[in-house]
Amino acid sequence: MLYNQSMDFGFVLDFMFECAYFLAVFMLFMVWATFKGRQAMINVIIGLYFALLILIEFPYTNYLTENLGSSLAQSVGKLVLFSIFTILATWLFYRIMPDEFKEKKFESFFKKVLLAMSASILVMAFSFHVLPVTEFLTPGTPLQTAFGAESSFFWWLMLPLVILYIL
Repeated sequence: MLYNQSMDFGFVLDFMFECAYFLAVFMLFMVWATFKGRQAMINVIIGLYFALLILIEFPYTNYLTENLGSSLAQSVGKLVLFSIFTILATWLFYRIMPDEFKEKKFESFFKKVLLAMSASILVMAFSFHVLPVTEFLTPGTPLQTAFGAESSFFWWLMLPLVILYIL
């Protein structure tokens, strides 16, 4: 009986850690959307898609990360590489996309929430399929079950595009 309670406590702790990860990603995007606006958030979403494409096809990923030592350091290296690609792609889209939404910080707040949720969904889907975030998280929690299924990866990628289309 004591073993099951400690196993349940570990599961709850892992689930809380994953929820904190999701909420941290969402809050980061929510702050960005609130202070920079909807167009900046759209640029981030498109930048995430573009960064995924570049990361998947980048021929030097292994060369840059395999010399880092442990698998944890290699995972951090791949996350840093993805972050760099995302920042560069977002900056590119910021330069070429018009800034058409001149609004106050809390104007069209619901749309900003949907955009921040879309970007969070992308990061979660990327985390469990492409990025090595599972090095930091324990497998088998509900969040990984929701985002980690191979059969649903395509639909998680499509959902932010549908939201962009509707907004």
